[in-house]
Amino acid sequence: MRLGVVVPCHRQERFLPRTVAALERALAGHDWRGVLVLSAPGPQPRPALSERWQVIAPPVSRPLTPGAARMLGFAACGGRWVLFPDADIEVEPAWLERAVATASAEPALAGIGGRIDEWYVDRAGERPGSPDMHRAGRHERRVDHLAGLAFYRREALLAAGGYDARLRSEEDFELGLRLRGLGLELRSLGILAARHWSAPRPNLAELGRRWRAGLCFGQGQVLRLYLGRPGFGRLVRRQALYIATLGLWALGVAALARWLTAGDPLPLAAWGVAALGGLALMGARKRSLRLGLYSLLTWTLNGLGMLVGLWRPLDAGDGGAAREGAC
Repeated sequence: MRLGVVVPCHRQERFLPRTVAALERALAGHDWRGVLVLSAPGPQPRPALSERWQVIAPPVSRPLTPGAARMLGFAACGGRWVLFPDADIEVEPAWLERAVATASAEPALAGIGGRIDEWYVDRAGERPGSPDMHRAGRHERRVDHLAGLAFYRREALLAAGGYDARLRSEEDFELGLRLRGLGLELRSLGILAARHWSAPRPNLAELGRRWRAGLCFGQGQVLRLYLGRPGFGRLVRRQALYIATLGLWALGVAALARWLTAGDPLPLAAWGVAALGGLALMGARKRSLRLGLYSLLTWTLNGLGMLVGLWRPLDAGDGGAAREGAC
């Protein structure tokens, strides 16, 4: 069975050599063709690539969305099944072998994933983060979506319409909604599929990068896209923390307005006590007041990004290059 491999790369060059080397090891003995899609414009360093790889660097004025980059590679790579690892993912050979065997034995499956462990890299060295960053679990089971690393049957992905190239994030979850709507199954194998590498978190610089790259806007874009359609309720529940955080700040603004206009400080005092209590609870849960504060900042930023994405029109131009590559 021939396999396709698509690696979208957007400012993850630091970890790309690990990704490529791991893929070469895991795919040894298989018939495959890989495509590296450079989403961001400008010269970027690349690792040494074998003859199996094709590099696509479209002349765009701004970075491609994750979905647009993946669909460009999908159109070029071929293969009955296509592997989509992010550019900071180190694929495990044992998982790939089991995924290929499962795909061969159960051709009706739409997609296959697994557990992804998080690892941090800094000047002090390497250390583990979350042992299951997407909460896939340690047992084989049906899942709602695949993120970070996905192995899709080409026919299933085409039947669902592929990744939505208009979304700046949430493209994995949204694709899962459409695949499940067709009655197709996504499965996690319950074993270690890959390691995800990044700088240590919490990281304020990472929050800034996500905002500048527009990754915070996808939550609102997908809500706008599904308004009045099946799946909207699931998306609202998925954004519940961000919505609740915005509600907390809205209550604070209302309490402040009450104090300024009516001279009544009690609502503001009550809000302050509630906010500090919530922050203390988060600090206790994470065993660090700093991490609790970072969680609040993260939810606030993503909530504001959700509002921006909700009101900003979907930009079909982000998917233009992907559509051209698919023709």
